[in-house]
Amino acid sequence: MKTLYFDLSMGAAGDMLTAALLELTENPEETLGRLNELGIPGVRFDAEKQERKGVSGTHMRVTVHGAEEDGHHHHHHSTLTDIQGILDHLRASAAVKEQAKAVYERIARAEAEVHGRPVDQVHFHEVGALDAVADVSAVCFLLEQLGADAILASPVHTGYGQVHCAHGLLDVPAPATALLLQGIPGEKGDVEGELCTPTGAALVGRFVSRYGDCPRGRLIRQGTGLGKKDFSRPNCLRVFLLET
Repeated sequence: MKTLYFDLSMGAAGDMLTAALLELTENPEETLGRLNELGIPGVRFDAEKQERKGVSGTHMRVTVHGAEEDGHHHHHHSTLTDIQGILDHLRASAAVKEQAKAVYERIARAEAEVHGRPVDQVHFHEVGALDAVADVSAVCFLLEQLGADAILASPVHTGYGQVHCAHGLLDVPAPATALLLQGIPGEKGDVEGELCTPTGAALVGRFVSRYGDCPRGRLIRQGTGLGKKDFSRPNCLRVFLLET
């Protein structure tokens, strides 16, 4: 049985999952080209080989109209309906589109609950929304390419402390992330900072069927996705492709 195992001891984020899964594909360069042909408006994926505290891997740089997500844009907003429209027009299979819509709906429902408003009235900042759409679409696409029979994971480490967001300082995990992690084994751990993002939590919650130790099996390949920030430990998410 082909099994994927996510090591989430340094949390979960969409770009790190994308990078780790890309490394597992037969031809990462060709697959990266296919990600850039998905048809997400203004979005570009660039895979960069980097190192974090002695651990080498891939950092996935996602730009929207040439700009990276920085958390400080307020010029244009998207609704869930707008985002579903983008996902409907992806150059991908119907299954990938449905999975991506299901993941994004999880994020929208969590945001709606946090802000106390109906899902259809939740507004997402444009660059942040497209950044998340890119991560969600890429992960759904890559998981289809890899075709695993089962997806397992370690408990999720969220980090601790506080994080800056559009609404000021929030405790880690942020409220939407905490909602998305309900029912998922995890702990804050000993690293200060936000390790698990809402996008990461929504993807993990959608695809992982069981949490615990890595199962026994023959290791086929491993992929390492690197995050943007530096922490006290290497900021990486590893995914193992096993024959179990």
